[in-house]
Amino acid sequence: MFIILNIMKDSVVILPKGKKLLKALGENIKLARLRRKLSSEQVAERAGLSRGTLWQIEKGAPSVAMGAYFQVLFVLGLENDFLKLAGNDELGRKLQDIGLVTKSRAPKKKANHSQKKNSNIKEMSDESPFSENIE
Repeated sequence: MFIILNIMKDSVVILPKGKKLLKALGENIKLARLRRKLSSEQVAERAGLSRGTLWQIEKGAPSVAMGAYFQVLFVLGLENDFLKLAGNDELGRKLQDIGLVTKSRAPKKKANHSQKKNSNIKEMSDESPFSENIE
């Protein structure tokens, strides 16, 4: 009896523009490593990854976890570049500004109701069992 396991997970379809961007990111990571004169073994070890995973990152593979990309950027001293992802969201800000609607205030409550509450509180405080009449 043979058991067949589906090792491949459902993958996300990456559009061509996204593939180009990931490839450019991988190339930038590789260039940063080479500028620092670090071997792939050194970076992989420091990042806690296999050399194969580092190779995939440097090729811009979309199947590699975002955390692995971050670890490599951290090892290279580029972790702050990670914060730039989606940092300048001009379109989102414009959409947010268009959608801002100022709401009108709710009508004020009747004064009689709040005055009644205040008088009840005052009466209760006068009848406190802990207060002593000092005369």
